[in-house]
Amino acid sequence: MAVDPTAADLQRLLAEDPGGPVVMLNLLRFKPDGRASYDAYAEAAGRFVREYGGTVLHSGDGDTPLVAEDGQAWDAVLVVHYPSRQAFADMVRDPDYRAITHLRTEALAEAVLQPTTPWGG
Repeated sequence: MAVDPTAADLQRLLAEDPGGPVVMLNLLRFKPDGRASYDAYAEAAGRFVREYGGTVLHSGDGDTPLVAEDGQAWDAVLVVHYPSRQAFADMVRDPDYRAITHLRTEALAEAVLQPTTPWGG
């Protein structure tokens, strides 16, 4: 199961860019004992999010879903606003950022990284 964006994923993200900000929805399912590694990643990644103009809007643990099929529950949710898709792509391509992504990869069993476009311009 993929947990990290590939170069092709970033190309598609930029090719489909409607302009303006992007809010990235992160749905996270941890490996057994993966939470500590993710926490280390999140602490290190905060600097990069801020450097590229991002803001964490929400981070929290997932509770029992109200409406979901079996297997659709997530351990944690993270919502991050970036000024543009380009800013997000630049962050992900930053060599110093890439040096910490192993912590995220090691932590996650599954992930969804869903770009969203704000309604109403």
